[in-house]
Amino acid sequence: MDTNTNAPSKREHPTLAILTHSDETRIFRGNQENFIDLIQIGAECGVLVYVMTTTDFKLSGRKAVGYTYNAADKTWRRGVFPAPHVIYNRIPYRKFELLPEVQQVIQTCMRQRRIRFFNPSFFNKWTLFEWLNHAKNTRSYIPVTKRLSSGEELDKLLAEYPFLYLKPIRGKAGKGIMKVSRSLLDTKSKIFELSIQEKTKSHISRYPSVSRLWSEVQGLIGSKDYIIQQGIPLSSYKQRPFDLRVLVQKNGKGLWSVAGIGARLAGKLSITTHVPRGGSIDDPAKLLTYSFGGPGSRRIITRAKQAALTIAKQIEKSSGHMLGEMSMDLGVDQEGHIWFFEANSKPMKFDEPPIRKKSLENLILYSIYLSKHKPKRPLKKTAAFSLLTQTNAERDNLER
Repeated sequence: MDTNTNAPSKREHPTLAILTHSDETRIFRGNQENFIDLIQIGAECGVLVYVMTTTDFKLSGRKAVGYTYNAADKTWRRGVFPAPHVIYNRIPYRKFELLPEVQQVIQTCMRQRRIRFFNPSFFNKWTLFEWLNHAKNTRSYIPVTKRLSSGEELDKLLAEYPFLYLKPIRGKAGKGIMKVSRSLLDTKSKIFELSIQEKTKSHISRYPSVSRLWSEVQGLIGSKDYIIQQGIPLSSYKQRPFDLRVLVQKNGKGLWSVAGIGARLAGKLSITTHVPRGGSIDDPAKLLTYSFGGPGSRRIITRAKQAALTIAKQIEKSSGHMLGEMSMDLGVDQEGHIWFFEANSKPMKFDEPPIRKKSLENLILYSIYLSKHKPKRPLKKTAAFSLLTQTNAERDNLER
């Protein structure tokens, strides 16, 4: 019988280890500012937080090697700490996560029950859409999405929808996204447009046929895996489309909650709303009120929160793994319908101060919850295990 011997005693402080990858030039990888904030909030809540690298990882015994931050001289110090009750996976890049030695660490964490471990891997875009499209409670949020495999598939979908997005399955922050559409400049002949995001603006080229368009796309994507997705006419603010960024986390009761909703407004020359691609941070209530009025804006925000919670629960259920947080991109079309575009299991920090503060508090409170509650049942190995066991070809295709 599992007696959960690693649970903290009444006198013992809960201990949270932030798992990341080591680095030769700066001790370890990841958002160090984020780690420092978590250490500080943890101290305020009576939780010992430290950073643990995959190189130093060791679960046997009562001690572990890690790093803490000294605010007085602004330096990281390596030391020996009590073994963690909870491990928070913040390995920052897929290429690190898929290294054999890192996989061994992750799978060790997943196999044992003495220490609670959440968010075991990055998400795969195609897998997410399959999960959500097959579930009745989330299907209505999903745009038509296919694997990009042929010019025939591209031709078929262009006949059904005025524009489409091509997205790398393992992309990040809008990198590699392309838009294809039927040109509106010449209604007498078939002209197809390809828009490629280049930093803060997009480059548009035109082709007389889908076959010529497909040849260009093939050259651009190379061996990378892509999805092709129905384009959604998003609500806009002064002719600039926007979408919503939702942070969903488990709270101190172990339940999914919405930490906050932000908005991202597309740049004037951008095909996405991502800030690194020319987008900007804005107030969701202001943008939605512009399109739907005050009462309409409030209704949509309420529905967006409900949608995000439903989607998060379904992703966790389908994955078969314990998740603690995810950020989500939700679109609102011109009719007010909500669409799911993306989820990220390793969210970047939100710049909005109230969301930022809530996110840190939730992580600490959830860690306290986990330290006091043993798992109800062993985690199941489902089809989602493929998230952690990809083929060599898939690993070779990862962006470096």
